[in-house]
Amino acid sequence: MTGAEPPRLGIRANARQFALLVAVNALVGATIGLERSLLPALGEQVFGLVARAATLSFIAVFGVSKALTNVFAGWLADRFGRRPVLVAGWLVALPFPLLLAWAPSWGWVLAANALLGVSQGLTWSTTVIMKVDLAGPSRRGLAMGLNEFAGYLAVAVSAAVTAWLASVTHLRPEPFLLGAVYVVAGLLASALFVRETRHHVAIEVAGRSGALSAHEVLWRVSVRDPTLSAASQAGLVNNLNDGMAWGLFPLLQARAGLDLGAIGTLAAIYPAVWGLGQLATGPLSDRVGRRPLIVWGMWVQATGIAVVARASTFASFAAGNVLLGLGTAMVYPTLLAAIGDAAHPSWRASAVGVYRWWRDLGYAVGALLAGALADRVGLPAAVGVVGALTFGSGVVVAVRMRDTRLAPGAARDDSPDAATGGGASGDRAARWAPDPGSAASGDAGLGDPVPHPVG
Repeated sequence: MTGAEPPRLGIRANARQFALLVAVNALVGATIGLERSLLPALGEQVFGLVARAATLSFIAVFGVSKALTNVFAGWLADRFGRRPVLVAGWLVALPFPLLLAWAPSWGWVLAANALLGVSQGLTWSTTVIMKVDLAGPSRRGLAMGLNEFAGYLAVAVSAAVTAWLASVTHLRPEPFLLGAVYVVAGLLASALFVRETRHHVAIEVAGRSGALSAHEVLWRVSVRDPTLSAASQAGLVNNLNDGMAWGLFPLLQARAGLDLGAIGTLAAIYPAVWGLGQLATGPLSDRVGRRPLIVWGMWVQATGIAVVARASTFASFAAGNVLLGLGTAMVYPTLLAAIGDAAHPSWRASAVGVYRWWRDLGYAVGALLAGALADRVGLPAAVGVVGALTFGSGVVVAVRMRDTRLAPGAARDDSPDAATGGGASGDRAARWAPDPGSAASGDAGLGDPVPHPVG
């Protein structure tokens, strides 16, 4: 698309920018993949941490900082545009790999993870929002599948490469220096080649009202709307079990006698299945609906966690990781697509931010809960408890969530019927409407950003 052409919706119509954003998100995923297989070992072997809760503290710091940043990332993207937020996220990440490479104490590792959380909140949130902007409503599941595929496949590759580097060189600094390459490449690509996508929102917003204040978006996504709130709790539990897997799986595998190379391979299997699977599950949700994939995905995750809790060999750990990755692939892009479906375009970026706040808070909850349980009842029991919570989350989605996929033949979101209440989109228009007595009214255009999320 040249500067003279009007914006158009669709992945094919925006193929060059969409592909660039997929590549940028792969760099975002590779940056966090640095830690995936090495930081628990770093805490125990370099800094002498014994308590599981202390070892997993880096995940809690990362989760809280990322969750908080997600809320502000949505508001900033609505207020100032998507591209500046993306570039800012890469700038924040610049010190991160160097801090990990030469941190003199565990406190410096925690500081590096706080920076990583802020960076991931800004960069990953923004790539999600930008792809939703470009894709339009009809291929939103495919867009999210491609985005999360790129990010989590890169997590897997980066985790495997850094574990291999650590096995043939040292635990640090060599493996973490790769991160500097990722961050600089992501910054240059975002600053020089990525274009703003906020103007694409005007196509979906045209002719509709539905503006909400930030407090109303927060309340609706967190509590009031059954679909949005069910998605938020599922996102939290998904990342709760991911935080547990990140922190406890390497320790459980080491206790079973596996070496660092095998642990690194296992750390790569889970996000690799997760990443590759999303190529199928994202577009599948466009065809069969969001709700079935989310419900069954949570239950497949719970099954995989149960297998890992009882595993004692590489093969059994690998089988559990494959199931966990498959379940997560069913859930992850589908939840994002459901949020994009259910939220009005004028406050969609802020809704994504609130959802991602709850989802990524799961990292902190998972790390703290899993660490405390592991210290109290042991590693296998702690893993089993998280599996039970994951199954329960799927039940909540089955009971509360309404499917957000348009029925075959229903009016598309960009059709005249959508704005006037026809078909499936008419139900969505009612859900988008401001609450009775709300101060929000009038057309929601690009000049009416959602206010500051904390007042």
